[in-house]
Amino acid sequence: MRKQFKSKLTSGFIVMALALFATSCSTDDGSVFETPTDPTGPSNPDTENPAEPEVATLVFNESDPSSNVPTAETSGEVGTNVPGRVIFTSSETNQLRMYITQNVSGGGAIPFQVLDIDDPNLKDETKGDGSIDLDGSNKKAIDFTFELPVPDIDNGEIVYTFWTTTGKGDFRDSEKRLALGEGTITVTVGNGTNPAAEVRSFTGIKLFAPRADGNSETFFSLLNETVYNITDGPEFRAFWDFGYYYTNDATASFASTANYKTVFDFDVEGFEAEATEDDAENETLNEAFFELSAKTTAEFDAIALSGELNEINQALFQNIENLNEGDVIEFVDNYGKKGLIKVTEIKAGFDADDYIVFDVKIQP
Repeated sequence: MRKQFKSKLTSGFIVMALALFATSCSTDDGSVFETPTDPTGPSNPDTENPAEPEVATLVFNESDPSSNVPTAETSGEVGTNVPGRVIFTSSETNQLRMYITQNVSGGGAIPFQVLDIDDPNLKDETKGDGSIDLDGSNKKAIDFTFELPVPDIDNGEIVYTFWTTTGKGDFRDSEKRLALGEGTITVTVGNGTNPAAEVRSFTGIKLFAPRADGNSETFFSLLNETVYNITDGPEFRAFWDFGYYYTNDATASFASTANYKTVFDFDVEGFEAEATEDDAENETLNEAFFELSAKTTAEFDAIALSGELNEINQALFQNIENLNEGDVIEFVDNYGKKGLIKVTEIKAGFDADDYIVFDVKIQP
Protein backbone atom coordinates (compact mmCIF):
# COMPACT_ATOMS: atom_id res chain seq x y z
CA MET A 1 0.00 0.00 0.00
CA ARG A 2 1.51 3.30 -1.09
CA LYS A 3 0.80 6.43 0.89
CA GLN A 4 1.67 10.03 0.16
CA PHE A 5 2.76 12.49 2.83
CA LYS A 6 3.29 16.22 2.43
CA SER A 7 5.35 18.20 4.87
CA LYS A 8 4.12 21.48 6.30
CA LEU A 9 7.77 22.44 6.76
CA THR A 10 9.19 24.82 4.21
CA SER A 11 12.34 26.41 5.61
CA GLY A 12 15.91 25.41 6.33
CA PHE A 13 16.90 24.19 9.70
CA ILE A 14 13.68 22.51 10.63
CA VAL A 15 13.24 21.51 14.22
CA MET A 16 9.95 19.99 15.20
CA ALA A 17 8.12 21.48 18.15
CA LEU A 18 8.36 18.46 20.39
CA ALA A 19 6.22 20.01 23.05
CA LEU A 20 3.24 19.68 20.73
CA PHE A 21 3.57 15.93 20.78
CA ALA A 22 3.19 15.51 24.52
CA THR A 23 -0.51 14.79 24.09
CA SER A 24 -0.06 12.38 21.16
CA CYS A 25 0.53 9.20 23.11
CA SER A 26 -1.40 6.45 21.36
CA THR A 27 -0.42 2.86 22.12
CA ASP A 28 1.89 1.02 19.77
CA ASP A 29 -0.96 -1.30 18.84
CA GLY A 30 -3.27 1.50 17.74
CA SER A 31 -4.59 1.85 14.18
CA VAL A 32 -4.37 5.42 13.01
CA PHE A 33 -3.58 5.74 9.31
CA GLU A 34 -6.28 6.49 6.80
CA THR A 35 -5.34 5.83 3.18
CA PRO A 36 -5.53 9.07 1.18
CA THR A 37 -6.79 9.20 -2.37
CA ASP A 38 -3.92 9.49 -4.84
CA PRO A 39 -4.84 12.33 -7.23
CA THR A 40 -2.50 10.87 -9.87
CA GLY A 41 -3.73 7.31 -9.53
CA PRO A 42 -5.32 5.41 -12.41
CA SER A 43 -8.67 5.37 -10.62
CA ASN A 44 -8.90 9.15 -10.91
CA PRO A 45 -11.04 9.94 -13.98
CA ASP A 46 -9.21 13.24 -14.49
CA THR A 47 -5.87 11.51 -14.92
CA GLU A 48 -4.73 10.05 -18.22
CA ASN A 49 -1.55 7.98 -18.18
CA PRO A 50 0.32 10.15 -15.66
CA ALA A 51 4.10 10.06 -15.92
CA GLU A 52 5.77 8.69 -12.81
CA PRO A 53 8.53 11.05 -11.64
CA GLU A 54 11.91 9.62 -10.72
CA VAL A 55 11.85 9.06 -6.99
CA ALA A 56 14.76 8.34 -4.66
CA THR A 57 13.73 5.01 -3.14
CA LEU A 58 14.92 2.95 -0.17
CA VAL A 59 14.12 -0.76 0.02
CA PHE A 60 14.46 -3.11 2.99
CA ASN A 61 13.20 -6.70 2.87
CA GLU A 62 13.59 -8.80 6.00
CA SER A 63 13.19 -12.11 4.15
CA ASP A 64 15.57 -11.15 1.32
CA PRO A 65 18.27 -8.73 2.54
CA SER A 66 20.13 -9.13 -0.76
CA SER A 67 17.47 -6.94 -2.38
CA ASN A 68 17.97 -4.09 0.09
CA VAL A 69 18.67 -0.60 -1.26
CA PRO A 70 19.95 1.28 1.83
CA THR A 71 20.98 4.51 0.11
CA ALA A 72 19.49 6.77 -2.54
CA GLU A 73 20.49 10.13 -3.97
CA THR A 74 18.71 12.98 -5.66
CA SER A 75 19.13 16.71 -6.20
CA GLY A 76 16.85 19.63 -5.49
CA GLU A 77 16.37 23.34 -5.76
CA VAL A 78 16.16 25.53 -2.68
CA GLY A 79 12.58 26.15 -1.58
CA THR A 80 11.16 23.06 -3.27
CA ASN A 81 10.31 19.55 -2.11
CA VAL A 82 11.70 16.33 -3.54
CA PRO A 83 9.88 12.99 -3.25
CA GLY A 84 11.47 10.20 -1.25
CA ARG A 85 10.01 6.70 -1.15
CA VAL A 86 10.58 4.02 1.50
CA ILE A 87 9.55 0.38 1.05
CA PHE A 88 10.05 -1.67 4.21
CA THR A 89 8.78 -5.27 4.17
CA SER A 90 9.11 -7.56 7.18
CA SER A 91 8.34 -11.26 7.38
CA GLU A 92 8.46 -11.82 11.13
CA THR A 93 9.08 -8.47 12.83
CA ASN A 94 6.26 -6.07 13.63
CA GLN A 95 7.18 -2.50 12.66
CA LEU A 96 5.44 -0.26 15.19
CA ARG A 97 7.13 3.11 14.68
CA MET A 98 9.07 4.93 11.98
CA TYR A 99 11.81 7.41 12.85
CA ILE A 100 13.10 10.07 10.44
CA THR A 101 15.94 12.52 10.94
CA GLN A 102 17.22 15.41 8.82
CA ASN A 103 20.84 16.57 8.69
CA VAL A 104 21.44 19.84 6.83
CA SER A 105 24.99 20.58 5.64
CA GLY A 106 26.51 18.31 8.27
CA GLY A 107 24.99 20.39 11.05
CA GLY A 108 23.77 17.34 12.97
CA ALA A 109 20.80 15.00 12.66
CA ILE A 110 17.57 16.30 14.16
CA PRO A 111 14.10 14.73 14.37
CA PHE A 112 12.13 15.41 11.20
CA GLN A 113 8.37 15.78 11.34
CA VAL A 114 6.47 15.10 8.13
CA LEU A 115 2.85 15.40 9.17
CA ASP A 116 0.72 18.50 9.71
CA ILE A 117 0.06 18.00 13.41
CA ASP A 118 -2.21 21.04 13.49
CA ASP A 119 -4.75 18.94 11.62
CA PRO A 120 -6.85 17.06 14.23
CA ASN A 121 -7.24 14.17 11.80
CA LEU A 122 -3.47 13.61 11.81
CA LYS A 123 -2.60 14.10 15.47
CA ASP A 124 -2.78 10.39 16.30
CA GLU A 125 -0.33 9.54 13.53
CA THR A 126 2.61 10.63 15.68
CA LYS A 127 3.72 9.21 18.98
CA GLY A 128 4.66 11.47 21.85
CA ASP A 129 8.32 11.52 20.85
CA GLY A 130 7.51 12.52 17.26
CA SER A 131 7.96 9.13 15.59
CA ILE A 132 5.30 7.93 13.14
CA ASP A 133 2.78 5.53 14.64
CA LEU A 134 2.32 2.65 12.18
CA ASP A 135 -1.12 1.11 12.00
CA GLY A 136 -1.95 -2.58 11.97
CA SER A 137 -1.98 -3.00 8.19
CA ASN A 138 1.47 -1.43 7.91
CA LYS A 139 3.27 -3.45 10.55
CA LYS A 140 4.64 -5.85 7.94
CA ALA A 141 4.52 -3.88 4.67
CA ILE A 142 5.31 -0.18 4.36
CA ASP A 143 5.34 1.78 1.11
CA PHE A 144 5.34 5.52 1.83
CA THR A 145 6.31 8.50 -0.30
CA PHE A 146 7.33 11.65 1.56
CA GLU A 147 7.79 15.20 0.34
CA LEU A 148 11.25 16.19 1.59
CA PRO A 149 11.96 19.94 1.74
CA VAL A 150 15.14 21.48 0.36
CA PRO A 151 16.32 24.16 2.84
CA ASP A 152 17.87 27.48 1.92
CA ILE A 153 21.56 26.63 1.51
CA ASP A 154 24.00 27.57 -1.26
CA ASN A 155 25.87 24.27 -1.46
CA GLY A 156 25.77 21.06 0.53
CA GLU A 157 23.82 17.95 1.31
CA ILE A 158 20.59 17.29 3.18
CA VAL A 159 20.57 13.72 4.51
CA TYR A 160 17.27 12.13 5.52
CA THR A 161 17.55 8.91 7.52
CA PHE A 162 14.71 6.39 7.92
CA TRP A 163 14.25 3.33 10.12
CA THR A 164 11.48 1.42 11.87
CA THR A 165 11.36 0.00 15.39
CA THR A 166 9.51 -2.63 17.37
CA GLY A 167 8.65 -0.08 20.08
CA LYS A 168 9.89 3.19 21.51
CA GLY A 169 13.17 4.02 19.81
CA ASP A 170 15.73 6.80 19.96
CA PHE A 171 16.30 9.51 17.34
CA ARG A 172 20.04 9.38 18.12
CA ASP A 173 20.41 5.59 18.16
CA SER A 174 18.80 3.66 15.32
CA GLU A 175 19.84 0.35 16.89
CA LYS A 176 17.44 0.78 19.79
CA ARG A 177 14.58 -1.69 19.18
CA LEU A 178 15.46 -1.65 15.48
CA ALA A 179 13.06 -3.41 13.12
CA LEU A 180 14.25 -2.45 9.62
CA GLY A 181 16.71 0.12 8.26
CA GLU A 182 18.50 2.38 8.56
CA GLY A 183 18.43 3.92 5.11
CA THR A 184 19.44 7.36 3.86
CA ILE A 185 18.21 9.64 1.10
CA THR A 186 20.77 12.33 0.26
CA VAL A 187 19.61 15.51 -1.47
CA THR A 188 22.39 17.51 -3.15
CA VAL A 189 22.22 21.29 -3.49
CA GLY A 190 24.66 23.20 -5.70
CA ASN A 191 28.05 21.49 -5.75
CA GLY A 192 27.11 19.30 -2.79
CA THR A 193 30.05 20.39 -0.63
CA ASN A 194 29.20 21.00 3.01
CA PRO A 195 30.85 23.95 4.78
CA ALA A 196 33.09 23.41 7.81
CA ALA A 197 30.86 22.16 10.62
CA GLU A 198 30.05 24.73 13.27
CA VAL A 199 29.27 23.93 16.89
CA ARG A 200 25.66 23.91 17.98
CA SER A 201 25.20 26.67 20.55
CA PHE A 202 22.52 26.96 23.23
CA THR A 203 22.28 29.94 25.57
CA GLY A 204 20.37 30.76 28.74
CA ILE A 205 19.35 27.19 29.61
CA LYS A 206 17.70 27.12 33.04
CA LEU A 207 17.24 23.95 35.09
CA PHE A 208 15.44 23.85 38.43
CA ALA A 209 16.14 21.80 41.53
CA PRO A 210 14.05 18.59 41.45
CA ARG A 211 10.76 18.36 43.32
CA ALA A 212 9.50 15.18 44.96
CA ASP A 213 6.36 15.19 42.80
CA GLY A 214 8.46 15.39 39.62
CA ASN A 215 6.89 18.69 38.60
CA SER A 216 10.16 20.50 37.87
CA GLU A 217 12.08 21.34 34.71
CA THR A 218 15.20 19.50 35.76
CA PHE A 219 16.54 17.66 32.69
CA PHE A 220 18.06 18.94 29.45
CA SER A 221 18.26 17.41 25.97
CA LEU A 222 21.20 18.18 23.73
CA LEU A 223 19.19 16.75 20.84
CA ASN A 224 16.68 19.57 20.59
CA GLU A 225 17.78 22.24 23.10
CA THR A 226 14.76 21.44 25.25
CA VAL A 227 14.28 21.50 29.01
CA TYR A 228 12.06 18.68 30.30
CA ASN A 229 9.79 18.35 33.27
CA ILE A 230 10.46 15.06 35.06
CA THR A 231 6.81 14.09 34.70
CA ASP A 232 7.27 14.14 30.90
CA GLY A 233 9.12 10.86 31.37
CA PRO A 234 7.62 7.99 29.35
CA GLU A 235 8.06 9.29 25.80
CA PHE A 236 10.97 11.63 26.42
CA ARG A 237 13.44 9.91 28.76
CA ALA A 238 15.54 8.91 25.72
CA PHE A 239 15.95 12.63 25.02
CA TRP A 240 17.32 13.52 28.47
CA ASP A 241 21.11 13.87 28.61
CA PHE A 242 21.72 15.28 32.08
CA GLY A 243 19.91 16.82 35.01
CA TYR A 244 20.47 19.31 37.82
CA TYR A 245 20.40 18.71 41.56
CA TYR A 246 21.48 20.52 44.71
CA THR A 247 22.45 19.13 48.11
CA ASN A 248 24.06 20.58 51.22
CA ASP A 249 27.30 18.68 50.57
CA ALA A 250 27.55 18.73 46.77
CA THR A 251 25.83 22.10 46.27
CA ALA A 252 25.03 22.85 42.59
CA SER A 253 25.64 19.73 40.51
CA PHE A 254 25.00 18.03 37.16
CA ALA A 255 24.58 14.29 36.63
CA SER A 256 23.93 12.17 33.57
CA THR A 257 20.44 10.73 33.38
CA ALA A 258 21.88 7.23 33.81
CA ASN A 259 23.74 8.21 36.99
CA TYR A 260 21.20 10.63 38.43
CA LYS A 261 19.56 8.28 40.94
CA THR A 262 22.95 7.04 42.10
CA VAL A 263 24.18 10.46 43.18
CA PHE A 264 20.81 11.97 44.08
CA ASP A 265 19.14 9.12 45.93
CA PHE A 266 15.76 10.65 46.58
CA ASP A 267 12.41 9.45 45.29
CA VAL A 268 11.28 11.64 42.42
CA GLU A 269 7.98 10.73 40.80
CA GLY A 270 8.16 10.09 37.05
CA PHE A 271 11.91 9.54 36.82
CA GLU A 272 11.91 5.77 36.62
CA ALA A 273 9.92 3.67 34.15
CA GLU A 274 6.71 2.18 35.51
CA ALA A 275 5.74 -1.42 34.86
CA THR A 276 2.88 -0.31 32.61
CA GLU A 277 5.25 1.41 30.15
CA ASP A 278 6.31 -0.35 26.95
CA ASP A 279 9.31 -2.63 27.51
CA ALA A 280 9.94 -1.00 30.89
CA GLU A 281 12.38 -3.70 32.00
CA ASN A 282 14.74 -2.76 29.15
CA GLU A 283 14.62 1.00 29.68
CA THR A 284 18.06 2.54 29.16
CA LEU A 285 19.08 6.06 30.14
CA ASN A 286 21.72 8.32 28.61
CA GLU A 287 25.21 8.54 29.99
CA ALA A 288 27.33 11.71 29.97
CA PHE A 289 30.79 12.36 31.38
CA PHE A 290 31.86 15.65 32.99
CA GLU A 291 35.10 17.34 34.03
CA LEU A 292 36.01 20.89 35.01
CA SER A 293 37.81 22.58 32.11
CA ALA A 294 40.87 24.82 32.21
CA LYS A 295 39.27 27.05 29.58
CA THR A 296 38.13 30.53 30.51
CA THR A 297 34.72 31.95 29.75
CA ALA A 298 36.34 34.09 27.03
CA GLU A 299 37.80 30.98 25.41
CA PHE A 300 34.39 29.32 25.60
CA ASP A 301 32.80 32.30 23.86
CA ALA A 302 35.39 32.24 21.07
CA ILE A 303 34.78 28.63 20.01
CA ALA A 304 32.90 28.44 16.71
CA LEU A 305 33.87 25.25 14.85
CA SER A 306 33.21 21.63 15.77
CA GLY A 307 36.86 20.70 15.32
CA GLU A 308 37.87 23.02 18.14
CA LEU A 309 36.24 20.57 20.58
CA ASN A 310 38.10 17.48 19.33
CA GLU A 311 40.75 17.83 22.06
CA ILE A 312 38.22 17.00 24.78
CA ASN A 313 38.71 13.53 26.27
CA GLN A 314 36.01 11.50 27.97
CA ALA A 315 36.22 11.89 31.74
CA LEU A 316 35.72 9.13 34.30
CA PHE A 317 32.71 10.49 36.15
CA GLN A 318 29.07 10.97 35.18
CA ASN A 319 28.45 13.81 37.60
CA ILE A 320 30.16 17.03 38.61
CA GLU A 321 29.61 18.81 41.93
CA ASN A 322 30.21 22.14 43.66
CA LEU A 323 29.66 24.23 40.56
CA ASN A 324 30.19 27.98 40.60
CA GLU A 325 29.26 30.83 38.31
CA GLY A 326 31.95 31.21 35.65
CA ASP A 327 32.92 27.52 35.62
CA VAL A 328 33.51 25.91 32.22
CA ILE A 329 32.82 22.16 32.07
CA GLU A 330 33.96 19.66 29.46
CA PHE A 331 31.62 16.79 28.63
CA VAL A 332 31.15 13.85 26.28
CA ASP A 333 27.58 12.69 25.76
CA ASN A 334 26.09 9.22 25.32
CA TYR A 335 26.66 9.36 21.55
CA GLY A 336 30.28 10.50 21.62
CA LYS A 337 29.59 14.18 20.94
CA LYS A 338 32.01 16.53 22.73
CA GLY A 339 31.04 19.85 24.24
CA LEU A 340 31.46 22.60 26.80
CA ILE A 341 29.12 24.09 29.40
CA LYS A 342 29.54 27.61 30.82
CA VAL A 343 27.75 28.27 34.11
CA THR A 344 26.34 31.81 34.09
CA GLU A 345 24.04 31.95 37.15
CA ILE A 346 23.17 29.89 40.22
CA LYS A 347 20.33 30.48 42.64
CA ALA A 348 21.58 28.23 45.41
CA GLY A 349 19.25 25.83 47.18
CA PHE A 350 16.99 22.84 46.69
CA ASP A 351 13.61 24.56 46.75
CA ALA A 352 11.30 24.59 43.74
CA ASP A 353 12.38 28.07 42.66
CA ASP A 354 16.14 27.43 42.92
CA TYR A 355 18.01 26.94 39.66
CA ILE A 356 21.13 27.00 37.52
CA VAL A 357 21.59 28.85 34.20
CA PHE A 358 24.19 27.86 31.61
CA ASP A 359 25.28 27.98 27.97
CA VAL A 360 26.30 24.99 25.85
CA LYS A 361 28.48 24.40 22.80
CA ILE A 362 28.46 20.88 21.33
CA GLN A 363 29.56 19.10 18.19
CA PRO A 364 26.80 18.50 15.62
